[in-house]
Amino acid sequence: MRRLILNADDLGLAAETNEGIERAHREGVLTAASLMTGEAGFEEGVRVARANPDLAVGLHLTLTDGVPTLPAARIPALTQKNGRFRDDMAGMGLTLAISRAARAELVAEVAAQVARFRETGLVCDHVNAHKHYHLHPNIAAALMRAAAGVPCLRLPWEPGHLVRAVEADAPGTGEWAIRPWCRVLRRRAARLGMVAPDRVVGLAWSGHFTAERLLGVLPHLPEGVTELYFHPATSGGFPGSAPGYDYAGELAALTDPRVAEALAGVARGGYTAMLLPNAA
Repeated sequence: MRRLILNADDLGLAAETNEGIERAHREGVLTAASLMTGEAGFEEGVRVARANPDLAVGLHLTLTDGVPTLPAARIPALTQKNGRFRDDMAGMGLTLAISRAARAELVAEVAAQVARFRETGLVCDHVNAHKHYHLHPNIAAALMRAAAGVPCLRLPWEPGHLVRAVEADAPGTGEWAIRPWCRVLRRRAARLGMVAPDRVVGLAWSGHFTAERLLGVLPHLPEGVTELYFHPATSGGFPGSAPGYDYAGELAALTDPRVAEALAGVARGGYTAMLLPNAA
């Protein structure tokens, strides 16, 4: 049986993302969203989550290209002089690998983000990370420990053949390297009682997951649980937006009547509902 999670990242980033996510859920097919805890739109994102109880909401851990939950002075190895997280992901990844002090700061910040989510009173459906930074082994370990009790997480492996079935010249996403590491993380997560979708679709089309691409890939999705991930917003150009992303186009995809028709009769919901249906 095919089961789908249609998830939006960046709830809480800005008014534009909050409104886009709410519209994609109320007027379209969106079933889940991932909440950032340090951004300007956090409180409004929480309001959106509370006003839409059928929208499964999880934590979108942010450790780059964003605002920390702890004061920047407490986590100097992770932040810039402007108080934001470092944007050099490779450099920060190396810092985490070689510096015990940096790893201690990481553990503290991850715990603070998990705690801030829990303080909202929302049920945490899942965890994942901005720019999939939880593929870093130290970040993955910190997140899995801090999120004890959260049942589900994202492991961002995208089968290239699904994307190429729609667009033969679609860019690769390094699946040959990511897949074996995701298998390792899946086993580690399972030991902590966490499960993940079988695959993710949307990496190659990140920020450009149009209705045509969604309609094209849906017939090719195999049995099991697939997460399709999006970045809907009412418009781009807001603080924290990614240059070149077609936010409004992704919102249009999620509210397209053709997509709703194509999904008629297909099981879809949040991570927990799709991965652990007997527990949901």
